[in-house]
Amino acid sequence: MGATPRLTLAALALLSLSACLAPRYAAPPAGPPTAARTPERRPPPSPERPAPLPAEGEAIPLASLPGWYAEDHAAALAAFAAGCGVAHDPALAAACRAARSAGPLREPEAKAFLEARFVARRVGDAGVLTAYFMPEYEARETEAPPFTAAVRPRPSGAEALSALGDRASIEATAPERALAWMKPEDLFFMQIQGSGLLDLPDGRRLKASFAASNGLPFVAPAGVLRRQGAIPARQTTSDAVRAWLAAHRGPEADAVMDQDPRYVFFTLAVDDGREPAGTAGVPLVAGRAIAVDASLHDLGGAYWIDADSPTLSGAPSLYRRLVVALDTGGAIKGLVRADLYLGRGAAAGDEAGRVRHVLRLYALAPAGE
Repeated sequence: MGATPRLTLAALALLSLSACLAPRYAAPPAGPPTAARTPERRPPPSPERPAPLPAEGEAIPLASLPGWYAEDHAAALAAFAAGCGVAHDPALAAACRAARSAGPLREPEAKAFLEARFVARRVGDAGVLTAYFMPEYEARETEAPPFTAAVRPRPSGAEALSALGDRASIEATAPERALAWMKPEDLFFMQIQGSGLLDLPDGRRLKASFAASNGLPFVAPAGVLRRQGAIPARQTTSDAVRAWLAAHRGPEADAVMDQDPRYVFFTLAVDDGREPAGTAGVPLVAGRAIAVDASLHDLGGAYWIDADSPTLSGAPSLYRRLVVALDTGGAIKGLVRADLYLGRGAAAGDEAGRVRHVLRLYALAPAGE
Protein backbone atom coordinates (compact mmCIF):
# COMPACT_ATOMS: atom_id res chain seq x y z
CA MET A 1 0.00 0.00 0.00
CA GLY A 2 1.36 0.36 1.88
CA ALA A 3 3.34 7.62 1.21
CA THR A 4 2.13 7.46 4.60
CA PRO A 5 3.92 4.33 5.78
CA ARG A 6 2.27 1.18 4.52
CA LEU A 7 2.76 -2.37 2.74
CA THR A 8 2.58 -0.83 2.13
CA LEU A 9 3.88 -2.48 0.99
CA ALA A 10 -1.10 -2.91 -6.30
CA ALA A 11 0.30 -3.60 -7.69
CA LEU A 12 -1.56 -1.47 -9.79
CA ALA A 13 -0.29 1.34 -7.85
CA LEU A 14 1.99 1.74 -10.66
CA LEU A 15 -0.85 1.59 -13.07
CA SER A 16 -1.82 5.06 -12.33
CA LEU A 17 -2.52 5.08 -8.79
CA SER A 18 -1.78 2.16 -6.62
CA ALA A 19 1.31 1.94 -4.58
CA CYS A 20 0.72 1.26 -1.02
CA LEU A 21 3.77 2.21 0.92
CA ALA A 22 3.66 1.85 4.68
CA PRO A 23 5.25 -0.04 7.52
CA ARG A 24 3.74 -3.51 7.36
CA TYR A 25 5.37 -5.86 9.76
CA ALA A 26 4.07 -5.29 13.24
CA ALA A 27 3.72 -8.42 15.36
CA PRO A 28 0.25 -9.80 14.66
CA PRO A 29 -2.27 -10.01 17.48
CA ALA A 30 -4.18 -13.16 18.13
CA GLY A 31 -7.37 -13.35 16.11
CA PRO A 32 -10.19 -15.81 15.60
CA PRO A 33 -9.55 -18.76 13.30
CA THR A 34 -11.21 -18.91 9.93
CA ALA A 35 -14.79 -20.05 10.32
CA ALA A 36 -15.98 -23.40 9.03
CA ARG A 37 -18.15 -23.17 5.95
CA THR A 38 -21.60 -24.75 5.64
CA PRO A 39 -23.18 -24.77 2.17
CA GLU A 40 -26.14 -22.44 1.84
CA ARG A 41 -28.56 -22.12 -1.02
CA ARG A 42 -28.35 -18.63 -2.47
CA PRO A 43 -29.77 -16.99 -5.54
CA PRO A 44 -27.15 -16.47 -8.25
CA PRO A 45 -25.66 -12.98 -8.43
CA SER A 46 -27.50 -10.79 -10.88
CA PRO A 47 -25.49 -9.29 -13.72
CA GLU A 48 -27.69 -6.22 -13.53
CA ARG A 49 -27.02 -3.45 -11.02
CA PRO A 50 -29.97 -2.59 -8.76
CA ALA A 51 -31.40 0.76 -9.74
CA PRO A 52 -31.46 3.31 -8.44
CA LEU A 53 -28.50 3.36 -6.06
CA PRO A 54 -29.38 4.39 -2.51
CA ALA A 55 -28.87 8.03 -1.66
CA GLU A 56 -25.47 8.85 -0.25
CA GLY A 57 -25.49 8.28 3.51
CA GLU A 58 -28.88 6.54 3.52
CA ALA A 59 -28.91 3.50 5.83
CA ILE A 60 -29.84 0.32 3.98
CA PRO A 61 -29.93 -3.31 5.15
CA LEU A 62 -26.94 -5.42 4.15
CA ALA A 63 -29.29 -7.69 2.22
CA SER A 64 -29.77 -4.79 -0.22
CA LEU A 65 -26.09 -4.57 -1.10
CA PRO A 66 -25.25 -5.66 -4.66
CA GLY A 67 -23.78 -9.17 -4.46
CA TRP A 68 -24.56 -9.68 -0.77
CA TYR A 69 -26.13 -13.12 -1.26
CA ALA A 70 -23.07 -14.36 -3.15
CA GLU A 71 -20.75 -13.34 -0.29
CA ASP A 72 -18.84 -15.81 1.89
CA HIS A 73 -20.31 -14.39 5.09
CA ALA A 74 -18.32 -16.66 7.41
CA ALA A 75 -15.04 -15.47 5.88
CA ALA A 76 -16.29 -11.89 5.92
CA LEU A 77 -17.09 -12.04 9.63
CA ALA A 78 -13.75 -13.69 10.42
CA ALA A 79 -11.91 -10.93 8.54
CA PHE A 80 -13.85 -8.25 10.41
CA ALA A 81 -13.09 -9.87 13.76
CA ALA A 82 -9.39 -10.13 12.89
CA GLY A 83 -8.98 -6.45 12.01
CA CYS A 84 -11.63 -4.49 13.90
CA GLY A 85 -9.65 -4.24 17.15
CA VAL A 86 -8.01 -1.02 15.97
CA ALA A 87 -11.36 0.77 15.51
CA HIS A 88 -11.80 3.86 17.70
CA ASP A 89 -15.54 4.42 17.22
CA PRO A 90 -17.24 3.14 20.43
CA ALA A 91 -20.19 1.53 18.61
CA LEU A 92 -17.90 -0.21 16.13
CA ALA A 93 -15.63 -1.34 18.97
CA ALA A 94 -18.67 -2.87 20.69
CA ALA A 95 -19.61 -4.72 17.50
CA CYS A 96 -16.01 -5.90 17.29
CA ARG A 97 -16.12 -7.33 20.80
CA ALA A 98 -19.37 -9.10 20.00
CA ALA A 99 -17.89 -10.61 16.83
CA ARG A 100 -14.85 -11.86 18.68
CA SER A 101 -16.94 -13.24 21.53
CA ALA A 102 -19.13 -15.13 19.09
CA GLY A 103 -16.08 -16.96 17.77
CA PRO A 104 -15.99 -18.60 14.34
CA LEU A 105 -19.53 -18.97 13.02
CA ARG A 106 -20.89 -21.12 10.24
CA GLU A 107 -22.30 -19.50 7.14
CA PRO A 108 -25.98 -18.99 8.13
CA GLU A 109 -25.10 -17.76 11.62
CA ALA A 110 -22.38 -15.42 10.28
CA LYS A 111 -24.78 -13.95 7.75
CA ALA A 112 -27.45 -13.45 10.41
CA PHE A 113 -24.91 -11.85 12.78
CA LEU A 114 -23.77 -9.33 10.18
CA GLU A 115 -27.30 -8.48 9.04
CA ALA A 116 -28.48 -7.96 12.62
CA ARG A 117 -25.50 -5.86 13.68
CA PHE A 118 -24.87 -3.60 10.70
CA VAL A 119 -26.42 -1.30 8.13
CA ALA A 120 -24.65 0.06 5.06
CA ARG A 121 -24.32 3.64 3.83
CA ARG A 122 -23.08 4.56 0.37
CA VAL A 123 -20.00 6.76 0.44
CA GLY A 124 -19.60 9.44 -2.23
CA ASP A 125 -19.88 8.82 -5.95
CA ALA A 126 -18.03 6.37 -8.18
CA GLY A 127 -14.29 6.07 -7.53
CA VAL A 128 -11.40 3.72 -8.26
CA LEU A 129 -10.39 0.29 -6.96
CA THR A 130 -6.85 -0.96 -7.50
CA ALA A 131 -4.97 -3.80 -5.81
CA TYR A 132 -1.56 -4.58 -4.36
CA PHE A 133 0.37 -7.58 -3.13
CA MET A 134 3.62 -8.71 -1.52
CA PRO A 135 6.03 -9.38 -4.40
CA GLU A 136 8.84 -11.93 -4.50
CA TYR A 137 12.15 -11.28 -6.24
CA GLU A 138 15.61 -12.70 -6.70
CA ALA A 139 18.35 -10.85 -4.81
CA ARG A 140 22.06 -11.09 -4.07
CA GLU A 141 24.20 -10.24 -1.06
CA THR A 142 26.87 -8.60 -3.23
CA GLU A 143 26.61 -6.46 -6.34
CA ALA A 144 26.87 -8.38 -9.61
CA PRO A 145 25.09 -7.50 -12.87
CA PRO A 146 22.14 -7.45 -13.35
CA PHE A 147 21.77 -7.08 -9.56
CA THR A 148 23.01 -3.50 -9.43
CA ALA A 149 20.35 -1.71 -7.36
CA ALA A 150 21.05 -1.45 -3.64
CA VAL A 151 18.31 -2.10 -1.09
CA ARG A 152 19.07 0.81 1.21
CA PRO A 153 18.31 1.07 4.93
CA ARG A 154 16.97 4.27 6.43
CA PRO A 155 19.88 6.75 6.36
CA SER A 156 21.46 7.22 9.76
CA GLY A 157 21.34 10.70 11.28
CA ALA A 158 18.93 12.02 8.66
CA GLU A 159 16.52 14.30 10.51
CA ALA A 160 14.63 15.32 7.37
CA LEU A 161 14.48 12.51 4.85
CA SER A 162 13.07 14.88 2.25
CA ALA A 163 16.39 16.72 2.33
CA LEU A 164 17.93 13.70 0.64
CA GLY A 165 16.34 14.76 -2.65
CA ASP A 166 14.44 12.80 -5.24
CA ARG A 167 14.99 9.29 -6.62
CA ALA A 168 17.53 10.38 -9.20
CA SER A 169 19.70 12.24 -6.68
CA ILE A 170 19.57 9.38 -4.16
CA GLU A 171 20.47 6.80 -6.80
CA ALA A 172 23.36 9.00 -7.93
CA THR A 173 25.03 8.61 -4.51
CA ALA A 174 26.77 5.46 -3.30
CA PRO A 175 24.72 3.66 -0.64
CA GLU A 176 25.82 4.15 2.94
CA ARG A 177 25.12 0.44 3.32
CA ALA A 178 23.42 -2.12 1.08
CA LEU A 179 21.11 -4.66 2.71
CA ALA A 180 20.93 -6.61 -0.55
CA TRP A 181 21.21 -6.08 -4.30
CA MET A 182 18.35 -6.37 -6.79
CA LYS A 183 17.61 -5.80 -10.44
CA PRO A 184 16.73 -2.08 -10.79
CA GLU A 185 13.19 -2.68 -12.05
CA ASP A 186 12.52 -5.17 -9.23
CA LEU A 187 13.64 -2.73 -6.55
CA PHE A 188 11.49 -0.03 -8.15
CA PHE A 189 8.43 -2.27 -8.04
CA MET A 190 9.15 -3.30 -4.45
CA GLN A 191 9.28 0.38 -3.52
CA ILE A 192 5.87 0.86 -5.11
CA GLN A 193 4.43 -2.05 -3.13
CA GLY A 194 6.23 -1.02 0.06
CA SER A 195 7.50 -4.49 0.92
CA GLY A 196 8.61 -7.75 -0.64
CA LEU A 197 10.22 -11.16 -0.33
CA LEU A 198 13.84 -11.58 -1.41
CA ASP A 199 15.12 -15.00 -2.51
CA LEU A 200 18.87 -15.53 -2.12
CA PRO A 201 20.87 -18.16 -4.05
CA ASP A 202 21.54 -20.19 -0.88
CA GLY A 203 17.80 -20.76 -0.39
CA ARG A 204 17.20 -18.14 2.28
CA ARG A 205 14.15 -15.92 1.97
CA LEU A 206 14.13 -12.47 3.53
CA LYS A 207 11.22 -10.13 4.13
CA ALA A 208 11.81 -6.51 3.17
CA SER A 209 9.67 -4.08 5.16
CA PHE A 210 9.08 -0.37 4.72
CA ALA A 211 11.45 1.68 6.90
CA ALA A 212 11.06 5.23 5.58
CA SER A 213 10.63 7.34 2.46
CA ASN A 214 11.89 10.67 1.22
CA GLY A 215 8.33 11.98 1.53
CA LEU A 216 7.88 12.95 -2.11
CA PRO A 217 4.70 12.07 -4.06
CA PHE A 218 4.45 8.93 -6.16
CA VAL A 219 4.33 9.21 -9.96
CA ALA A 220 3.08 6.08 -11.73
CA PRO A 221 5.39 4.69 -14.44
CA ALA A 222 2.38 3.36 -16.36
CA GLY A 223 1.27 6.91 -17.05
CA VAL A 224 4.75 7.86 -18.20
CA LEU A 225 4.90 4.92 -20.62
CA ARG A 226 1.39 5.60 -21.91
CA ARG A 227 2.25 9.20 -22.66
CA GLN A 228 5.39 8.07 -24.47
CA GLY A 229 3.36 5.61 -26.52
CA ALA A 230 5.57 2.77 -25.30
CA ILE A 231 2.62 0.63 -24.07
CA PRO A 232 -1.05 0.86 -25.19
CA ALA A 233 -3.37 2.23 -22.51
CA ARG A 234 -5.33 -0.99 -21.90
CA GLN A 235 -2.11 -3.02 -21.72
CA THR A 236 -0.36 -1.10 -18.94
CA THR A 237 -0.55 -3.92 -16.42
CA SER A 238 2.19 -4.22 -13.83
CA ASP A 239 3.67 -7.19 -15.72
CA ALA A 240 3.82 -5.17 -18.94
CA VAL A 241 5.45 -2.18 -17.25
CA ARG A 242 8.00 -4.33 -15.45
CA ALA A 243 8.79 -6.23 -18.67
CA TRP A 244 9.35 -2.95 -20.51
CA LEU A 245 11.71 -1.69 -17.81
CA ALA A 246 13.65 -4.98 -17.85
CA ALA A 247 13.92 -4.94 -21.65
CA HIS A 248 15.20 -1.34 -21.57
CA ARG A 249 17.37 -1.71 -18.46
CA GLY A 250 19.92 1.07 -18.31
CA PRO A 251 19.61 4.79 -19.08
CA GLU A 252 16.27 4.42 -20.91
CA ALA A 253 14.53 2.59 -18.05
CA ASP A 254 16.25 4.81 -15.47
CA ALA A 255 14.81 7.89 -17.18
CA VAL A 256 11.29 6.48 -16.76
CA MET A 257 11.79 5.41 -13.14
CA ASP A 258 13.41 8.74 -12.26
CA GLN A 259 10.19 10.53 -13.15
CA ASP A 260 8.84 9.04 -9.91
CA PRO A 261 10.64 11.17 -7.30
CA ARG A 262 9.58 8.99 -4.37
CA TYR A 263 12.20 6.72 -2.79
CA VAL A 264 11.65 4.03 -0.15
CA PHE A 265 14.11 2.57 2.36
CA PHE A 266 13.74 -0.89 3.92
CA THR A 267 14.57 -3.20 6.79
CA LEU A 268 15.28 -6.91 6.25
CA ALA A 269 14.38 -9.92 8.41
CA VAL A 270 14.01 -13.65 7.89
CA ASP A 271 10.64 -14.40 6.31
CA ASP A 272 8.19 -15.73 8.90
CA GLY A 273 5.68 -16.88 6.29
CA ARG A 274 2.91 -14.61 7.58
CA GLU A 275 1.01 -11.89 5.80
CA PRO A 276 2.40 -8.40 6.35
CA ALA A 277 0.87 -5.91 8.73
CA GLY A 278 -0.57 -2.67 7.40
CA THR A 279 -0.51 0.83 8.79
CA ALA A 280 -3.03 -0.22 11.44
CA GLY A 281 -0.44 -2.66 12.83
CA VAL A 282 -2.43 -5.84 12.29
CA PRO A 283 -1.89 -8.53 9.64
CA LEU A 284 -3.60 -7.98 6.32
CA VAL A 285 -6.13 -10.64 5.35
CA ALA A 286 -5.59 -11.48 1.69
CA GLY A 287 -8.61 -10.39 -0.32
CA ARG A 288 -10.25 -8.75 2.71
CA ALA A 289 -8.04 -5.76 3.60
CA ILE A 290 -7.94 -2.42 1.86
CA ALA A 291 -5.75 0.65 1.96
CA VAL A 292 -7.68 3.91 2.22
CA ASP A 293 -7.07 7.62 2.64
CA ALA A 294 -6.71 7.82 6.43
CA SER A 295 -7.58 11.52 6.40
CA LEU A 296 -11.10 10.53 5.27
CA HIS A 297 -11.61 7.03 6.68
CA ASP A 298 -10.93 5.42 10.06
CA LEU A 299 -8.70 2.37 10.14
CA GLY A 300 -10.47 -0.70 11.46
CA GLY A 301 -13.72 0.21 9.73
CA ALA A 302 -15.70 -2.31 7.68
CA TYR A 303 -16.71 -1.56 4.10
CA TRP A 304 -18.49 -3.17 1.19
CA ILE A 305 -16.76 -2.79 -2.15
CA ASP A 306 -18.79 -3.01 -5.33
CA ALA A 307 -16.40 -2.70 -8.27
CA ASP A 308 -16.92 -3.42 -11.95
CA SER A 309 -16.08 -2.02 -15.42
CA PRO A 310 -12.36 -2.96 -15.43
CA THR A 311 -10.15 -0.79 -17.62
CA LEU A 312 -7.30 -3.31 -18.04
CA SER A 313 -7.29 -6.43 -20.19
CA GLY A 314 -7.66 -9.82 -18.50
CA ALA A 315 -9.12 -8.47 -15.25
CA PRO A 316 -11.92 -10.14 -13.26
CA SER A 317 -15.21 -8.44 -14.06
CA LEU A 318 -16.41 -7.90 -10.47
CA TYR A 319 -15.14 -7.40 -6.94
CA ARG A 320 -17.96 -7.47 -4.38
CA ARG A 321 -17.11 -8.29 -0.79
CA LEU A 322 -16.79 -7.10 2.79
CA VAL A 323 -13.37 -5.64 3.56
CA VAL A 324 -11.64 -3.93 6.48
CA ALA A 325 -9.60 -0.73 6.21
CA LEU A 326 -6.18 -1.64 7.59
CA ASP A 327 -3.66 0.20 5.45
CA THR A 328 -2.77 3.45 3.70
CA GLY A 329 -0.72 4.35 0.64
CA GLY A 330 0.96 7.25 -1.09
CA ALA A 331 -1.29 7.05 -4.15
CA ILE A 332 -4.47 6.22 -2.23
CA LYS A 333 -6.11 9.61 -1.94
CA GLY A 334 -9.78 10.52 -2.00
CA LEU A 335 -13.08 9.47 -0.47
CA VAL A 336 -13.93 6.65 -2.90
CA ARG A 337 -10.46 5.22 -3.43
CA ALA A 338 -9.36 1.80 -2.21
CA ASP A 339 -6.44 -0.55 -2.78
CA LEU A 340 -7.27 -4.22 -2.18
CA TYR A 341 -4.54 -6.45 -0.70
CA LEU A 342 -4.48 -9.77 -2.56
CA GLY A 343 -1.68 -11.71 -0.83
CA ARG A 344 1.88 -12.87 -1.45
CA GLY A 345 3.71 -14.04 -4.52
CA ALA A 346 3.32 -14.29 -8.29
CA ALA A 347 -0.33 -15.35 -8.52
CA ALA A 348 -1.44 -12.47 -6.29
CA GLY A 349 0.74 -10.11 -8.31
CA ASP A 350 -0.71 -11.26 -11.62
CA GLU A 351 -4.22 -10.49 -10.40
CA ALA A 352 -3.30 -7.26 -8.62
CA GLY A 353 -1.63 -5.87 -11.71
CA ARG A 354 -4.91 -6.02 -13.63
CA VAL A 355 -7.22 -4.39 -11.11
CA ARG A 356 -8.42 -0.94 -12.02
CA HIS A 357 -12.18 -0.93 -11.63
CA VAL A 358 -14.95 1.58 -11.11
CA LEU A 359 -15.71 1.48 -7.39
CA ARG A 360 -18.83 2.14 -5.35
CA LEU A 361 -18.05 2.09 -1.67
CA TYR A 362 -20.37 1.44 1.28
CA ALA A 363 -19.40 2.01 4.90
CA LEU A 364 -20.81 -0.54 7.36
CA ALA A 365 -22.10 1.07 10.55
CA PRO A 366 -23.55 -0.58 13.66
CA ALA A 367 -27.35 -0.77 13.40
CA GLY A 368 -29.09 1.92 15.39
CA GLU A 369 -26.42 4.56 14.89
